[in-house]
Amino acid sequence: MTKLRATRYKVIRGMPATRATAAVGVAVVVILVTMPWWAGRGELRLATEFLYTLALAQLWNFLAGYGGLLSVGQQAFVGIGGYSMVALALIVGLNPFLAVPLAGLVAAVIAVPVAAVVFRLNGAYFAIGTWVVAEIFMLLVKKISVLGGGLGLSIGKALQGIPYWWLDAMTLWTAIILGVGSIIFLYLLLRSRYGLALTAIRDSVRASQSLGVKVNLVKLMVYVVAAFGVGMTGALIFLAKLRITPDSAFTVDWTATMFFIVVIGGIGTLEGPIVGALIYFILREVLSDYGSAYMIVLGGATVVIMVLAPKGVWGLFSRRFDVRLFAVQRKIANFYPAIDEPARTA
Repeated sequence: MTKLRATRYKVIRGMPATRATAAVGVAVVVILVTMPWWAGRGELRLATEFLYTLALAQLWNFLAGYGGLLSVGQQAFVGIGGYSMVALALIVGLNPFLAVPLAGLVAAVIAVPVAAVVFRLNGAYFAIGTWVVAEIFMLLVKKISVLGGGLGLSIGKALQGIPYWWLDAMTLWTAIILGVGSIIFLYLLLRSRYGLALTAIRDSVRASQSLGVKVNLVKLMVYVVAAFGVGMTGALIFLAKLRITPDSAFTVDWTATMFFIVVIGGIGTLEGPIVGALIYFILREVLSDYGSAYMIVLGGATVVIMVLAPKGVWGLFSRRFDVRLFAVQRKIANFYPAIDEPARTA
């Protein structure tokens, strides 16, 4: 009888960097929440803009990076969310901050019939189709006089009586809910069986179908959930800007910004949009005084990253140093040292 060498393994998640990320994240949230008491209005507006831009990027990453739905028409739901909030605040008389989640719900409901149309398209046709849908919504809004037609609307009337300090604080806190909430939501989703289904679809549609994954249903869920989040974010954007027009609400610049942040940071990761958003805002602050050179640098940086690091800055970094900030993947590790066990004999 011979002896075999047996080794025990353990499936683990995360690493020391994951625990450090949780601690840093809590500290950052505390700092953001307390900003209205110690920061100026300029800093509050910058933090608000960063958070809602991060939310948009995370949601586009969820749609394209995990759902495989390369949409260039997410500005449709930015505009729907913004105009839904304005209509609920000015026409219905609802508190604008309470109208934000309802605006997201309106966007999600509209996303269902839109999905029934655009899901008939594949690849580049799907991308173009989503952009065409956004243009159609913009033209429709321009024809609705109660929404200001092509001139737009100001929502200052709905905010009368609210002190500036309270208005800035509520806007920031709502942005925190959307920005940080989008990360937490995707983190929890990706750790669930639905996250496994998404990963399977992203890696191979045919293989996931053979395993029993309902691909079309999962993609519909991704599309509607992304529309809900983008709709709420769009409502917050124009609540912060205090004015909305069809051209500003449905501009493709919103999707271009999402695309840039996700591609630069790293598509298909939770860390990528965070890194991409930081890079985007740093470049914007440094280059904003140089006019058109700002856009040239952003476009050039996107091309360089796509060529040299297809998985983005974070993908390059994590592959080089084997670092994961969010424990959404399982890893097999040697848990017990090898032991001698008698071999089984027939």
